[in-house]
Amino acid sequence: MFKSDNELANRLRREIRASHPGLRDALVADARLALSQRGEPELRPGAPQILQIARLCWTSDAFLAQAIYRIKAALLRRGVPILPRICHRLSIMIAGVMIGDPVVMHPGVHLLHGRVVIDGITEIWPGVVIGPFVTIGLTSGEVMGPTIEEEVRVGAGAVVLGKLTVGRRAAIGANAAVIHDVPAGATVTGVPGRPRTE
Repeated sequence: MFKSDNELANRLRREIRASHPGLRDALVADARLALSQRGEPELRPGAPQILQIARLCWTSDAFLAQAIYRIKAALLRRGVPILPRICHRLSIMIAGVMIGDPVVMHPGVHLLHGRVVIDGITEIWPGVVIGPFVTIGLTSGEVMGPTIEEEVRVGAGAVVLGKLTVGRRAAIGANAAVIHDVPAGATVTGVPGRPRTE
């Protein structure tokens, strides 16, 4: 039985690694969303893309830490040893951004500021904007984390924990604690987080 558990874990690791997006596609999509959120001119094709991404890395610690995470994910996807750990440590040192190996972050996610923890078998879809001091991850004894669907907004200090789904275009209020599924389009506030009624 132990051998089959190991085989299952190894297969799951391979599947997660294969799910990481390509580095270039992810960085370009992340930069587009970051520029849009910052009210800056749209990313233009060609050589200026590299310059705009470099400028974002220079002006935003959170974007630099996210770019380093993207490099880490690309290295994991290729099975490169040691370097992903160095990238992980750099991301923590630069902006307090800690994104675990089993997290799959699709292209086009924006971290407003640093101090973000994301871990567990967690999936974050495009268009998600995450505030500072946010934790997205596991409950005790679990390995499955949340699925955050497209265009979700997660407010500063929010906590989203456990095997749950936050539906498309939902909003998680600042300092909310989410431990149950959130319907698409809902706004969740409070501890524990509950959909707000108007």
